[in-house]
Amino acid sequence: MDSIENKPVAVNEGKNIAIIAYFTIIGLIIAFVMNNEKKNTFANYHIKQSLGLALTGFALGMIGMIPILGWIVSFFGIFIILFMWIMGLMNAINGNEKPVPLLGEKYLEWLKNL
Repeated sequence: MDSIENKPVAVNEGKNIAIIAYFTIIGLIIAFVMNNEKKNTFANYHIKQSLGLALTGFALGMIGMIPILGWIVSFFGIFIILFMWIMGLMNAINGNEKPVPLLGEKYLEWLKNL
């Protein structure tokens, strides 16, 4: 019961770090360093989501190097990642720990040791 009462405190303390995590790779690195001392669970959740989006974007960039089919996949993938990024950012702003659509649960699974 005690952890439930501390949840709003963790969200308020980690909200700025969580929001910063969604702004470019540099923001993600800054958020990771800022959260390294305090280990805020809310910020850590969104850092994992943002890192997952960044890695997916990197993979999509690699796929985009393949002529024609890769270009098509990359073109549509950019819009999907943009949608996922907006949803993640909105969840961070609103103080929600909801995974980004499509791959959010996988990001948590893959990055559980972070």
